Amino acid sequence: MAAARLPLAGVTVVALEHAIAAPFCTRQLAELGARVIKVERPGVGDFARGYDERVQGLASHFVWTNRSKESVTLDLKHPEAAQVLGKLLAQADVLVQNLAPGAAARLGLSFEALHAQHPRLIVCDISGYGDDVERPGPYRDKKAYDLLIQSESGFVSITGSPDEPAKAGCSIADIAAGMYAYSNVLAALIERGITGVGKRIDVSMLECMVEWMGYPLYYAFDGAPPPPRAGAAHATIYPYGPFPTGDGKSVMLGLQNEREWQAFCAKVLQQPALADDERFASNGKRSAARNALRALIVEAFATLTAEQVVHRLEDAQIANANVNTMSDVWVHPQLQARQRWTEVATPAGPVPTLLPPGVRDAQDAGIGPVPALGAHTEAVLAELGFAADDIQRLRAERAV
Repeated sequence: MAAARLPLAGVTVVALEHAIAAPFCTRQLAELGARVIKVERPGVGDFARGYDERVQGLASHFVWTNRSKESVTLDLKHPEAAQVLGKLLAQADVLVQNLAPGAAARLGLSFEALHAQHPRLIVCDISGYGDDVERPGPYRDKKAYDLLIQSESGFVSITGSPDEPAKAGCSIADIAAGMYAYSNVLAALIERGITGVGKRIDVSMLECMVEWMGYPLYYAFDGAPPPPRAGAAHATIYPYGPFPTGDGKSVMLGLQNEREWQAFCAKVLQQPALADDERFASNGKRSAARNALRALIVEAFATLTAEQVVHRLEDAQIANANVNTMSDVWVHPQLQARQRWTEVATPAGPVPTLLPPGVRDAQDAGIGPVPALGAHTEAVLAELGFAADDIQRLRAERAV
């Protein structure tokens, strides 16, 4: 599927995956040239296929995280599933799985069970709280979804308004786990190139999110109060956040130092005397008096359009951004100018897709179609040595 010149060309990944974390990891591997064989349940597949129907009848999550893969259906509980998986893993370099804690081990797919027979195989296990037999922890067997991990990691406690906490608008815990799994697999492939031996990678969604919580954790070090919830504003720097403009839009802006505060007062608010107001003489004072300062800023912006405010901010060299909607992002001028959109085939027809970050052109990434459920089952089984009659029989038994 992938172009031979891609860096992971020749690497085969078997994915026992669902939802977001593992599929997001393996999509990155696929687009570096790896062959990713996604094993799905016959009839229903990855349950993320049914999350919604927003992309020409396909699920938004699935289209996003599953392009560039091959889909093979297999009932993991069927008596002959072990034989199929064994043949798949015999030619694989990496196994990525995010089944329920302990499920892979019960299927004979733990690293310990596989290592003797497949010593070069890298096994990446993704779970909510970590799946370590020696150090299981009291949470090992808890169900873990993205929102639950956002909450458990403390993320929700510092996100939202002063009156109410909030989750992130995207699956941030899943994404974190997927990216740490991806980078760990790349490192393990390099390590195997030196040692000749595979290894186990144990990725915990909780640990990934707590790593990302480094700043608020240290801000609250040794019992200190945590950063306050400040909506879309910065918790400790002000003015830094969204402000309404006279045309009903909002502009995001951020000040970092006293030089910018002076320029903001003179060129943006056009009230240079405000820079010397003792109430706002330092970031700490401005943050403490943010309600009073916000009122002054909102009043100054009330007669201006968002475009005019951005023009003033640019002139004053103050960092700023538009508060874009999803519709705005689809037509973002920077993405268009950098030619960051391409097309990907799906069972429902072609849809636009963003090029992988860091990739210059579509030909530099192994972007392949979003697979229909089981689209590659016959071809892969034949490749593994199964005769046509055997494949038909496995179909009839609903094993595949």
